[in-house]
Amino acid sequence: MLSMNKMIWGLAAFSSFFSQFCAAQAVCSQPQSKAFEHYKKLDVSDGWFDVYQLPGTVYAMYEPRQEQQVLSYLIVGGKRALLFDSGLGIGRLGQVVRRLTSLPVVVLNSHTHFDHVGGNFEFTTVFAVDSAFTRKNAEGHPNSYMLKNAGPSGACPPLPPGFDFSKYSIKPFQISHTVHDGEIIDLGGRQLEVVLTPGHTPDALCLLDRDQKELFTGDTFYPDEIWLWWPETDLDAYQKSIQRIAALAPALQVLRGAHSAPEADPSLLAKVAQALPRARSGKMSFKAEPGRRVYQFSGFSIALSNAVTSNAAAP
Repeated sequence: MLSMNKMIWGLAAFSSFFSQFCAAQAVCSQPQSKAFEHYKKLDVSDGWFDVYQLPGTVYAMYEPRQEQQVLSYLIVGGKRALLFDSGLGIGRLGQVVRRLTSLPVVVLNSHTHFDHVGGNFEFTTVFAVDSAFTRKNAEGHPNSYMLKNAGPSGACPPLPPGFDFSKYSIKPFQISHTVHDGEIIDLGGRQLEVVLTPGHTPDALCLLDRDQKELFTGDTFYPDEIWLWWPETDLDAYQKSIQRIAALAPALQVLRGAHSAPEADPSLLAKVAQALPRARSGKMSFKAEPGRRVYQFSGFSIALSNAVTSNAAAP
């Protein structure tokens, strides 16, 4: 009986390993957006991030070997720099940032989901929205949470030296300043305007650079599957926010989202504003995924929870 139990345990362990291996291989083979071809790739990486130089002294730091393909941005002014999001915390973003600028760095997150605050602890100056959701996430996330939401099956090797999924957590960070809607952050010869866009999360925001005619949109928009199924997502608030930034589109040249691609056409914002009510109606065809339904549109898709669409379809 003992030998049989050992055999069963061994088969179960092998099955789990094989499943994770196959999932990781799928991540390894996921295509990269052709938009990256428009920019110069720099040799400043720590082995985890791919770094691209964008116009106007902006750097995109991309995590291509994790399924969410997170993008963080370093925006450099004359006197200081702003880091818009800090990634998953798998690689050491602070090391990369210090290779790109010697200026003081302010961190501001597009929102405080775990995949955007992983490197916050490496910096002493962190700006944030004044919300209970933000303060809770600033406490960090334990290993159990990270293994559930961003475990080894979602990553493609090689991993950074010293990184261990069994010890992976989001470390707490200190908030040094709270931002408000319309606040101007002066980097020295470069001004960035805070545009609060609650919906995806209560603390979601965008950064507007009027001179460069670009909008950093975080998870409020990116040209891929837009996740609007989180328990904290407020679809009515999101609708108002996407309509608000869609109104900015005529004055913009480019969007910089937080996943998949470092650029997108501003005209897509109005299309999202039109698409969301259609998806919420429950009358469109969709692709079923665990716990959610994905509605496909040209240039993006929208993922809603089953509960939202079921309620909309109910008489």
